[in-house]
Amino acid sequence: MSALVIAEHDNQAVKAATLNTVAAAAACGGEVHVLVAGSGCGQAAQAAARIAGVAKVLCADAPQLGDQLAENLAAQIVALAPAYSHILAPATASGKNVMPRVAALLDVMQVSDIIHVLAPDTFDRPIYAGNAIATVQSADKIKVITVRTTGFDPVAAEGGSAAVEQVAAAADSGKSRLAGREQTKSERPELGGAKIVVSGGRGLGSKENFEAVMTPLADKLGAALGASRAAVDAGYAPNDWQVGQTGKIVAPQLYVAVGISGAIQHLAGMKDSKVIVAINKDEEAPIFGVADYGLVADLFTAVPEMVGAL
Repeated sequence: MSALVIAEHDNQAVKAATLNTVAAAAACGGEVHVLVAGSGCGQAAQAAARIAGVAKVLCADAPQLGDQLAENLAAQIVALAPAYSHILAPATASGKNVMPRVAALLDVMQVSDIIHVLAPDTFDRPIYAGNAIATVQSADKIKVITVRTTGFDPVAAEGGSAAVEQVAAAADSGKSRLAGREQTKSERPELGGAKIVVSGGRGLGSKENFEAVMTPLADKLGAALGASRAAVDAGYAPNDWQVGQTGKIVAPQLYVAVGISGAIQHLAGMKDSKVIVAINKDEEAPIFGVADYGLVADLFTAVPEMVGAL
């Protein structure tokens, strides 16, 4: 019994979500192998080989895999699938795009968004925005799994010495092509992997207030910026800052919620944070129900004072 982890990478480096997924794969038992599929991805394969606990890295290097389109990547995974009992990918936008295709092609069910491995065939996953936990058992010969990365502590990125094996690349399906990609570059940490996240909500009132209040706090803490869906819908912050059930799931060491009431959809995206600090003038706000530290105050006074104290 062995598990195959689908690495997320940029053809140069392996992304942090892969480390959490390797931890989940190790909990399934047996050897952990990692697939690095891309174009000119040798450097990423070497980085994967250094991940602690990885026994082997499979490198599929071909032009048609360079953009990691779901159709081609799924075909690559299916070609390797018979050798594995478990196939796992992070429950990110990429993983959610690829893995259902893999499950359909293998004619098995997908086990989505797992947060615990109870046994090689039994897993826990959140449902109802995290208000209930479902225990799912799969009798399929090959388990196709997406992993909620916040549910597993990442393994060390260094310390392993796995062999890198070149594998034949799947043919181009011809079904899709990448028309373009827009990437936002920021000096701030990436929201999904940041150790500190500060998020603003509708209570900030405007985009100008959001920038004036939240940016200095994030700068002082070296934090990533996030936002509630209400703030994003109101245009205070861009879509890729949204934290919640329909946004990004985060679990930083410190999460600071400013002017966020704490709707159930938002709590689903951040309640696994190690320490939660909430600032809101409404003492009945649901966010205080999950906060470790709560401050009932006007955010326009409290946050600048906090920045000054820092």
